[in-house]
Amino acid sequence: MERSTTDVSDYLASLPDETRTSMQQLDAVISAGMAGLDRVLFTGTFWGGSDQEIIGYGTYSSPRSDGTEVEWFVIGLARQKAYYSLYVSAVEDGTYLSKSMGPELGKVKVGSSSISFRSLDDIDLDVLERLVDLARELSADLL
Repeated sequence: MERSTTDVSDYLASLPDETRTSMQQLDAVISAGMAGLDRVLFTGTFWGGSDQEIIGYGTYSSPRSDGTEVEWFVIGLARQKAYYSLYVSAVEDGTYLSKSMGPELGKVKVGSSSISFRSLDDIDLDVLERLVDLARELSADLL
């Protein structure tokens, strides 16, 4: 995936009516916790080979096993066909925050570093706010 030149606000405004408001609300919560850090739209082929558009918050560079650098984000937000996804790169005590805090969010599906849910009504925004704040704190040395 690569950094896009598309402005995140323009991207959000271009979304279909049925998802735009939820994505804007999620963006507002994450942006507040990541204030002052990069907020960038990443586009391209993601894990598993699917084309994605992911809003990345708090970008940083990380070395790959081949020695090249890759730009990534502490938190990512994406709209999939049937659900919303949060990608959380922050780790506490060897465990991704998505694993440790994901179940507290509500009616979600938790992966190693991802959290998926069908509707904004399925998650607790106060818990999301805490997750974002902790992710920023844990990733401070990367940013």
